Amino acid sequence: MRLFMDGRYLRTDYHDGISRYSYSLIHAVAAMSDPTVIIHNNAQRDLLPDNVDAVEFHAPTSAREPLSALTLNHFKPDVVFSPMQTIGSVGRNFGLILTLHDLIYYQHRTPPRDLPQAIRGLWYLYHLTYLPQRMLLNGADAVATVSRTSQRLIRKHRLTRRPVRVIANASPEASPRDPAGFRDKTLIYMGSFMEYKNVETLISALQYLPGYRLHLCSPISASRRDELVSVAQLQGVGSTQLQFHNGIDDVEYRHLLRSATALVTMSRSEGYGLPLVEAMAEGTPVVVSDLEIFQEVAGQHNPGAQFVNIASGAADRQLADCVMALEDNRTFIWASNCAARQANRSRWSDSALELLKLAEEIHLRRSRRKA
Repeated sequence: MRLFMDGRYLRTDYHDGISRYSYSLIHAVAAMSDPTVIIHNNAQRDLLPDNVDAVEFHAPTSAREPLSALTLNHFKPDVVFSPMQTIGSVGRNFGLILTLHDLIYYQHRTPPRDLPQAIRGLWYLYHLTYLPQRMLLNGADAVATVSRTSQRLIRKHRLTRRPVRVIANASPEASPRDPAGFRDKTLIYMGSFMEYKNVETLISALQYLPGYRLHLCSPISASRRDELVSVAQLQGVGSTQLQFHNGIDDVEYRHLLRSATALVTMSRSEGYGLPLVEAMAEGTPVVVSDLEIFQEVAGQHNPGAQFVNIASGAADRQLADCVMALEDNRTFIWASNCAARQANRSRWSDSALELLKLAEEIHLRRSRRKA
């Protein structure tokens, strides 16, 4: 079976969620098989395992994307896996697995601020109705998603007639920190700064946490940074309590996690929550909003995760109380060990096996039809 994996979403600066998912899954599959990876930028080759071939064609944002299948037909793949759902399926001669990570932008239609205005408009219109999504997903042989929560929602909203399988996000390989070792009064936030991420509550909690510093790790626009600094000033939060990294590499991020008291996020909605898994893999407890997906990812009864009711009207104070509870050494050690155990339940090798199994099923089914 010739399996092609779409690697065009690999970023060559800092991984975002789609890039990290693509990178990790490609490497896990390559440890078991010999996939061919689709790229659009020659620099992406440096991110690929040595044993994979690569084919290069247009970027996923190209106007030619709806006709991608016609280009891919020339390479004669048996099955193509895409970590997104927009790759064209018209005229394909191969099996196709598309991925829908979550339905979050149907709940929060405001597009990312860094997109061009025309793209922002199309983004908003696309998410006004499920019809375009259904048309895309029904063009595949199967649909992948990253969690049981997303699988349930896809089925609930009847987004596809195709089988929906979980090819989960997973924990990075890590050796958990020594929970009895050094930690400082540091909190970590990794994620975008869109409104539904509710970063303001994280900043407000600092008024109850003197001596704590919140590291905001992701890239941020100057205007959004100014907005959050203003929130801090209104809440009496000192300027030294906020540190904006505007992007951070993996080495520095891991170093921060391994000395932090907790990773924190108070999102009102979320697609998955990969930063939670990354933090727990390092043995760092998490304090998060009480979303269904966070309870799935972090473990509803996991002492390494504390959940805050963001609808209570006092989420900032609850968050601060959860953080202060971790100042007790015995509590922190127990939470750290439990966090690492929870993260260890998800492995990229398991996700790779699920993908290979699904691809084989599709290949066999299509081969029987041709016979």
